[in-house]
Amino acid sequence: MFGFGRSKLKTRGMYIFPRIRTIVFVMYYYYYYLFSVDYADSRCTEGCALALASYSISLSGDLDSYISNIAYIFSNISIPEFRNYNPSILNAIGNLDGKYRVNVPFSCDCLNNGDYLGHVFTYPVYSGCTYDYVASEYSNLITGEWLSRINNYPEMTALNVIVNCSCGNQHVSKDYSLFLTYPMFPGENLTSIALATKTSSKLVQMYNPGVNFSAGTGLLYIPTRDKFGNYPPMPTSKGSSGKFIAGVEVASLVAVAGVALLICIIYLGFYRKKAQKIVPQISATADQSHLSGFLGIAVDKSTEFSYKELAESTNGFSISNKIGEGGFGTVYYAELRGKATAIKQMNRQAKTEFLAELKILTRVHHLNLVCLIGYCVDRYLFLVYEFIDNGNLSQHLRGRDTLPWSTRVQIALDSARGLEYIHEHTVPVYIHRDIKSANILIDKNFHAKVGDFGLTKLVENGNSTIPTRFMGTFGYMPPEYGHSGIISSKIDVYAFGVVLYELISSKEAVVKEDGIDEARSLVALFAEAHNHPNPIEGISRLIDPKLEDNYPFDSVQKMIQLANACTEKDHEMRPTMRSVVVALMALSPSIED
Repeated sequence: MFGFGRSKLKTRGMYIFPRIRTIVFVMYYYYYYLFSVDYADSRCTEGCALALASYSISLSGDLDSYISNIAYIFSNISIPEFRNYNPSILNAIGNLDGKYRVNVPFSCDCLNNGDYLGHVFTYPVYSGCTYDYVASEYSNLITGEWLSRINNYPEMTALNVIVNCSCGNQHVSKDYSLFLTYPMFPGENLTSIALATKTSSKLVQMYNPGVNFSAGTGLLYIPTRDKFGNYPPMPTSKGSSGKFIAGVEVASLVAVAGVALLICIIYLGFYRKKAQKIVPQISATADQSHLSGFLGIAVDKSTEFSYKELAESTNGFSISNKIGEGGFGTVYYAELRGKATAIKQMNRQAKTEFLAELKILTRVHHLNLVCLIGYCVDRYLFLVYEFIDNGNLSQHLRGRDTLPWSTRVQIALDSARGLEYIHEHTVPVYIHRDIKSANILIDKNFHAKVGDFGLTKLVENGNSTIPTRFMGTFGYMPPEYGHSGIISSKIDVYAFGVVLYELISSKEAVVKEDGIDEARSLVALFAEAHNHPNPIEGISRLIDPKLEDNYPFDSVQKMIQLANACTEKDHEMRPTMRSVVVALMALSPSIED
């Protein structure tokens, strides 16, 4: 069912002459020893920036509600990027009816220390949730049985959902590097699949040998076109494996035994050293100017770790050590040099985000901002943080235990202080751009720290700028950001207002209610309650029922007023984070009383 998108190594010409067979065998053995890549076990050494997932929807009305749901379950999906890969449906006039498949872009990662290619999404669970239901939510890109193997619900507050993918196979063809993970459904066959994916039956068969295309279940990996309508080829410098295959074929043809073997070994050894590095290696004894030359920043307050040390401390980056997933990386728990740490593994394509987070966290230090311990730039990009041992706010709000109202106010005040610090007290000023409940970490004393600074934007003198691409999480982005792309500190203020609504209601930023197909924003729900003929009744319906009557209604009303001010459509009407901190400090005495 869940293939790895890579075929086994096939060495041609080994039967021609005994001497050539020996040479090829020795070369293969040396290659295996040098690269530590076992093609017979379909192991991977790196992923790729992009893959697509074929997601089936049954449209009966407004398409936007379906897009909202897809954005919700595929964490941090970029709505503009999603639209780029689905122009035919999105450009349709009026409402659509019928069954359609849409392509969902996501990064294809090398998981579990090279066992397979895939991406791990996080799906928050709730009472009555089943593995089969979650599998259906992901359009059978994963099965309920596979979910049960890698999760432990109901003990977990969120499920790890692995969607497999492929980055291509140079042993089949170097002409294709972008692949669609396609779940088969009953009634489909090779012809209908080829038509649905706008490709040829031969191409589908080439990459899925031995598959029963009429089985009605299982995953296919199908070459697909990019947003410009082209088939992107595999990168010319994809590592050393392609060079090795070329060396085998040359040796088989010319049979230059000893000399050819020696030249190939020397060449492969040199090429390995050159191509293996994703970013320049930095030795532990490198001087500060060397570090500054590569990173462009001072990192004297951070420790450099080796890849080996990080891999050993995470059991080879195993799923059992995975504790979360940010916008640009997977986070693992590790005991590192006697400290409990959280290690974020990022792909090399996220270099910009890596540098942004490293830059701010080596310059900015505050009680309510997560602390960076160190980094690693070997093979992948890694950031090592202090381990915050009580999860994040989203997990607590949607978990079984109830957060008391006083704790919610304290969490709001802590996170507001962290934001105020980067907005008001740093030179230059920073904008977080991804404030949400999942990025507010809770320590053992239920104090909050703001984390995940991968999208942080430097703003000179607080002036607004226009970014080159949309960033952030759907449901937390203000109207002006989606329409014009203008960014300022008021982006964080708006998102923080959404978090305040979450603290009051324990609902998601985008709400999908039972019996209602259309997903709605939490901001819209509270606006509707405010305009209710009886506002107190409308608001009461949105307050987290787990609180029962254990809260001062006046305090809740004041927080709602603050959240309403933070989420004003006109960004100039929103308060500063300094004003937000003052307002929340005024709430704290009433809680204590």
